[in-house]
Amino acid sequence: MRTGRMSRKTKETDIQLELNLDGTGIADVNTGIGFFDHMLTSFARHAEFDLKVRAEGDLYVDEHHLVEDTGIVLGKVLAEALGDMAGTARFGEARIPMDEALADVALDIGGRSYLVLKAEFASPQVGQFSTQLVKHFFETLASNAKITIHASVYGDNDHHKIEALFKAFAYAMKRAVKIEGKEVKSTKGTL
Repeated sequence: MRTGRMSRKTKETDIQLELNLDGTGIADVNTGIGFFDHMLTSFARHAEFDLKVRAEGDLYVDEHHLVEDTGIVLGKVLAEALGDMAGTARFGEARIPMDEALADVALDIGGRSYLVLKAEFASPQVGQFSTQLVKHFFETLASNAKITIHASVYGDNDHHKIEALFKAFAYAMKRAVKIEGKEVKSTKGTL
């Protein structure tokens, strides 16, 4: 079973996260940031990963540390769950609309960390979630999971744009982690 689990406690945050790549989309998420919970729940549901997140942090400062550290932990747990990636499709892509917004995500889970994100947000916040943390979350996740993500989104409503991004990321991940054989998808024979 392709699963991962991690606890990480710092002076700023305390995070416990469990992930099952071969799940059914069950999410149990509580970070104290409603919109972020909604995005992580949406990610789990659409990727069909089981995800449990318990995160506490210094929200009296702002949400930056909690979102960043959740990205760190989710990235490390994704890498753990993927293991040697034998048989995985490795590449995934998705194009997801949400009303007037349209998000595109293409990714490679082959061990190289990189993020290209083309997104502009009109509002500084959606709920208690700073829109500038969208890029930072995906950068942190990509770095710790060792995946390459190319993503773009356009639209008028920031909530719709961010949610479309998380859903497109979910569907791209769902495709990339799919088992399609037994060997590692690399001419090198390893990743």
